[in-house]
Amino acid sequence: MLNLDTHVLIDAVRNTLPPSESALLLDDEWSISSIVFWEIAKLVQLERIAFDFDDRDVARVIDQVHVWPINRDVARTSTQLDFRSDPADELIAATSIVYGIPLLTRDRVIRQSKLVPLAT
Repeated sequence: MLNLDTHVLIDAVRNTLPPSESALLLDDEWSISSIVFWEIAKLVQLERIAFDFDDRDVARVIDQVHVWPINRDVARTSTQLDFRSDPADELIAATSIVYGIPLLTRDRVIRQSKLVPLAT
């Protein structure tokens, strides 16, 4: 199972992933932190992306993704990372640490972390 960051999930749903990421996702189950739903909604609200949760094809893909909750362990871990970023990214990274799930992200700051298990 892989934990996808927000932009990787968006590109996966749109089928616009780079070949290297597509190859990783082909053989694994997808999961996300629950904060990813909020981040996508905010990006839509701010008109930074067009994304429709109610679109039948989008919903079909999203409904197959495992969603990890933000519990007290994730919240606590998000404050003990070896990097600083926006809160959503910190929660996404903490989710990977707490649940032991490799994170697929393009974020250069997160990719420098020695704590976050990364998908390669």
